Amino acid sequence: MHTKWEPQSWKSKKARHIPIYKDQEKLDNILKKIEKFPPLVFAGEARMLQNKLADVVDGKAFLLQGGDCAESFSDFHPDNIRDTFKVILQMAVVLTFGATCPIVKVGRIAGQFAKPRSQNTEIVKDVELESYKGDIINGIEFNKISREPDPDRLVQAYNQSASTLNLLRAFSQGGFANLHKIHQWNLSFVQGENAAKFKEISDRIDECLAFMSACGINDKNVRQLYETDFFTSHEALLLPYEEALTRIDSTNGKWYAVSAHMLWVGDRTRQTDGAHIEFVKGIGNPIGIKVGPTSSAEELLKIIDIINPENIAGRVTLICRMGADKILQKLPEIIKKINNEGKKIVWTCDPMHGNTIKANSGYKTRPLNNIISEIQNFFNIHRSIGTYPGGVHLEMTGQDVTECMGGLQKITDEDLKNRYHTYCDPRLNASQSLELAFLLAEFLKDDKFGSKISSNL
Repeated sequence: MHTKWEPQSWKSKKARHIPIYKDQEKLDNILKKIEKFPPLVFAGEARMLQNKLADVVDGKAFLLQGGDCAESFSDFHPDNIRDTFKVILQMAVVLTFGATCPIVKVGRIAGQFAKPRSQNTEIVKDVELESYKGDIINGIEFNKISREPDPDRLVQAYNQSASTLNLLRAFSQGGFANLHKIHQWNLSFVQGENAAKFKEISDRIDECLAFMSACGINDKNVRQLYETDFFTSHEALLLPYEEALTRIDSTNGKWYAVSAHMLWVGDRTRQTDGAHIEFVKGIGNPIGIKVGPTSSAEELLKIIDIINPENIAGRVTLICRMGADKILQKLPEIIKKINNEGKKIVWTCDPMHGNTIKANSGYKTRPLNNIISEIQNFFNIHRSIGTYPGGVHLEMTGQDVTECMGGLQKITDEDLKNRYHTYCDPRLNASQSLELAFLLAEFLKDDKFGSKISSNL
């Protein structure tokens, strides 16, 4: 850890994608208020996650990271939180059962409010306004008042994150995750082949639990049978907010961001001399770095050395988001060079961001075939090099949306308009997410790498 670092050190560097607030005094007063708010997560939880990610580095576990593209204030509802949690549980069970491998579950939730945008402003019918940058910054409605960055939104984002975390903790530790209740995790619109395959796994787990119970092993004496560890993450984009929620851990004297267990730096803000890398280098949380088509091994090695000079396993996760058409050309060299330097890295695949297209109907979408293709190539690249493909990073929801094309539901271009609800990027729905989990389990079954995909994928 950097001993001279302080939470405000990022201000000495160039900060990209930080909004300009007209009322700076109001912003400062709200940030001072947030500095006194209770932590959303605890340093010990962040350390627990890092230890689990160290197992991923060693090939002993697999990271499943998923959730909303961007959380919104208007969609905040306990049913939506429950359904997303339910899908992640379903996916984790499929992966655990299929690959006999512990699954580290991390949600893009309880803080994923800020979004970088390619353009600072947008024009509609000759009217130019600030781009929508996430509910923590401004509103999606296209009018001058809504698009003005509003400091009050920081408090609302904190309060929603706190409420979401309370519910997630209740779900993960209060009995909802009990494997004896696995049949209750199904969603009504997950039907057909996905539902049948998950029911088959559920029935087999019930049989295993009955056998274990007969042997005296049950949910009264084995914690893992009735609760689960679930962690939160979001992009460390809005640095004034992150600074206000950075505290010293009394047990070891180190700084931790208490807004989430894990933070990541996006493809647009990972400059080695930039404010975002300066911020994350000083906190003790596990850190993700997005790796896009413009990334180079040399740049990433510099970032890794800045953030993790002691080469601690589980500290850095490289989240690769190349696109199905670029991954084979770009990623192998990066993996080889970083691996040759002996860096202890979690390698994970984000097959969403590089595969966004505009459909003929005008909707932004992501074809499931392209998503699967990028994951397949990601696994095969690692297999050929001899490194471990440690996880996936997905934009997904428990809602019955029609935003990504393809899958067993056969969502077409024409179907996109039916339930297209995303505030930013298209998400996998519950059925598509579960379908993907079955495919991932096939990858992991074969020596935890997966040398091929069955012909019907």
